[in-house]
Amino acid sequence: MKYFKRLAAFIGLGFAALACGIPNANSADFPSGSSMARLSQKPTIRIGVKFDQPLFGLRDLSGKPVGFDVEIAKMIAAKLGFSPEKISWVETSSANREPFLEQNKVDFIVATYAINDKRKQVVNMAGPYLVGGQDIVVKKGNPLKIGSVQDLGGHKACVISGSEGQSILSKQYPETEVVPFDVISKCAEALKNGSVDAVVTSNFILAGLVSKNLSSLELLGKPFTVEPWGVGVQKADTDFCRFVEAALVSADKDGSYKEAYDRLLKASMRGEGKLPAQNSCP
Repeated sequence: MKYFKRLAAFIGLGFAALACGIPNANSADFPSGSSMARLSQKPTIRIGVKFDQPLFGLRDLSGKPVGFDVEIAKMIAAKLGFSPEKISWVETSSANREPFLEQNKVDFIVATYAINDKRKQVVNMAGPYLVGGQDIVVKKGNPLKIGSVQDLGGHKACVISGSEGQSILSKQYPETEVVPFDVISKCAEALKNGSVDAVVTSNFILAGLVSKNLSSLELLGKPFTVEPWGVGVQKADTDFCRFVEAALVSADKDGSYKEAYDRLLKASMRGEGKLPAQNSCP
């Protein structure tokens, strides 16, 4: 508790510096030698997000990523003193999230990133900032009458390479023929042209997919797992992991989290726009 109170004070200082027009919080605002002090002195901060994910990380006409993950990333960056113009967005896929953190290609990742024990052996994950579950998208009208994950046996299901959905289907539903692609947009096209019979991934991701294909695709709306999403940081960055969780709590308290949720997700996902309890950092 004392740690979170100290972090809240540091976060408040960083935000005040940003409001005064200072591009980066001074490292003195953070514990000496901490990751926050080091990051706050950089000219820009590198954040991994997806560029092909409707609702969460999708490039707009100007080429900049927009979506809920992008807004979460901005909230965290602001607590370090970085304005949006000082963020270097790094396109990140499901398959390269851990490698990007291990190879120091990004400072943190907000990219539809499910928290699980296997990933936490390699990286730290702050959060969660959303909790959803694996679900299924089929063609409009559900011509194959797929009603649940058990019905996928003997069918081709498209997944994102390296995703939670690929792991779950391969281990728990081996009768399903898994077809992996690197990006979700390819899964959508494969389903529409009949190359696969369904798409399986997080219900949040699938809601975004359906929002762009309302006339051809539909979401079953029957999640078969519980899946918390978190912010990925380097394994050694325990202090930064806790800082991120404190930043998320601060965004929830000041209303910025709910504002982003209501604006970007509520129409597709319903819900109250309330941050889940933070419990992922070591």
